[in-house]
Amino acid sequence: MVRRIKESWNTRLGVILAVAGSAVGLGNFLRFPGQAAEYGGGAFMVAYFISFLLIGLPVCWAEWIMGRHGGQAGFSSSPGIFNYITRKPGFKYLGIIGVLVPVIIYMYYVYIEAWCLGYAVNFLAGNMDFSTMEASSDFWGGFIGIGENGSALGFGIDQVGIYLLLVFALNFFLIYRGIARGIELFCKYAMPALVVIALIILLRVLTLGTPDPDEPSRNVNNGLGFMWNPSKNVVEIQDAQGQWILDREVVDTEALASAVAQSGVDPATRVRSISMFEQLANPQLWLAAAGQIFFSLSVGFGVIITYASYMSKDDDVVLSGLAATSANEFCEVALGGLITIPAAVSFLGVAGVAGMGTFGLGFNVLPMVFAKMPFGEFFGFLFFSLLFLAAVTSSISMLQPGIAFLEEALSIGRKRSVTFLSVLTALGCGFVVFFSEGVKALDTLDFWVGTFLIFILATIQIIIFGWILGVDKGLELADEGAAIRIPRFFRFIMKYVSPLFLLTVFALWVIANVFGINLRTGEGSYSRYIVDLFIEPNTVALLSVGLILSVAALFIVITGLNPEYKKVRREP
Repeated sequence: MVRRIKESWNTRLGVILAVAGSAVGLGNFLRFPGQAAEYGGGAFMVAYFISFLLIGLPVCWAEWIMGRHGGQAGFSSSPGIFNYITRKPGFKYLGIIGVLVPVIIYMYYVYIEAWCLGYAVNFLAGNMDFSTMEASSDFWGGFIGIGENGSALGFGIDQVGIYLLLVFALNFFLIYRGIARGIELFCKYAMPALVVIALIILLRVLTLGTPDPDEPSRNVNNGLGFMWNPSKNVVEIQDAQGQWILDREVVDTEALASAVAQSGVDPATRVRSISMFEQLANPQLWLAAAGQIFFSLSVGFGVIITYASYMSKDDDVVLSGLAATSANEFCEVALGGLITIPAAVSFLGVAGVAGMGTFGLGFNVLPMVFAKMPFGEFFGFLFFSLLFLAAVTSSISMLQPGIAFLEEALSIGRKRSVTFLSVLTALGCGFVVFFSEGVKALDTLDFWVGTFLIFILATIQIIIFGWILGVDKGLELADEGAAIRIPRFFRFIMKYVSPLFLLTVFALWVIANVFGINLRTGEGSYSRYIVDLFIEPNTVALLSVGLILSVAALFIVITGLNPEYKKVRREP
């Protein structure tokens, strides 16, 4: 038995808001709409909700249960909790992934967090009146230093440097104050403020109607249709080789009729309806949906398991977990999705939104949308302030697993652990900001840690819960202090369906995104991430992977030297 961590949550509402805050972040208001836009809207939503039921909620509950169970023995980090539950020495090293993931993600997440604060300030200063996509993209590129390494280190109002220092200091001030006086207190105010701001923006977006009478297809209804219609109609054109190539997607009735009429007189043009089932046959759509569930709910991050460790035995983890995930889903689907995509379609049309990624939609398209909107500077300021608040509630949660690990493994106090982690993450963040050209460092870290390792950690957690702790024992632990019980059919899902689903999705993800094989045709080549490391070595990519491995090695050494883990290992 190790020394019990004295920190705890003050209230049940506090822990729910804190866990919801860790989940509600840029993924809700930028990544989710970007993924939905890239994969056609409605069909993506079907895969998204299935993934939520089969992996999101089960893994989330598993983390809550195992975290509280480990916390009763005095452990608050993934290495300690894995070691305590499994009684197998190797699992404490697998638990290091639950510390490595949030620490590495924080190194680049705080950089993006600074973009949000900077954009809010620049909207307030009237510097965001863009008339073309090129102007919007140029501002973003200059702001984050995308053109040249080292160019992001400026400290003007239109440069990211000063905002990065401010958000970094804010995050560590809050984490230094601890669980109750820092994280819980901030989330109690930030989460309601975030929802109020989002509702104000949503009301404005839903009342946009048709902003440009000369473009009747660009309206809110078509934005909602693009978001929710499971089937879609596309216009394709035939190239010189006779191949049909996607030209655009059409949503409204008039545009569809016009496209059909055009195809009747032009044999090189055709209109095709793509059913929901045809879209769901695309494995990449399922990979995107599952990845979004991980990123959105903060499962596989090592955050929830740490937060739950500060709960008492009588605290309800079932209802708390359901409430936190429900709050996140409300913010993601009912707020994030209904704000971003309808607003963009209303001003730019479906063609201007379809296929847009996260950063393109958030930092290139939306500033143009607000520039064209009445009182756009005010609503742009509100929107990016919303993003900033959401980012802070997530970023402080990413620091707590590292703090808990250092306090537990090195037997040091909060002041020393905060100092240690602040130096470590400052070095990592400085690396990401300096190598800003093409966001290569950020992109590499996000791929190998923010996606690859999250899949691995989530899979390890659900296997430990279902097969080592045992699903029967796990659900018995869940019932302690529970106002409601986990439905018994989840017993089968958590033991068999979730692990199988995760392993299948992960295998397909590796095939598609590591080896670069097209899952439909079987053709392809190695992804740029493999090319950057082994085929045409890229210095920044190699240094980025070196950073990951260096931090992992440091955590491995710290874990291996901790005598308390060895004592637990010898317990019967």
